[in-house]
Amino acid sequence: MYVHIGENILVRTSEIITILDKQTVESSPISKEFLEQQKAMINGKSSAYKSIVITKDTIYFSPIASNTLKKRTVQLMV
Repeated sequence: MYVHIGENILVRTSEIITILDKQTVESSPISKEFLEQQKAMINGKSSAYKSIVITKDTIYFSPIASNTLKKRTVQLMV
């Protein structure tokens, strides 16, 4: 199954490692450091994001809230 994460991007649910909200990422120095180290993997516009979707190969900046993305993934699993 796939989840639409915004900006015409679909991600396979089995590849999603985690979904982080913007507030968590910005308040954590560890998260910021992780993103700095993974610049080559980043896909999407980082200026207007509400959440970050991390997969094995790519990090996506999503304009959709993390709670909404969570609901979408749970609906697909039921």
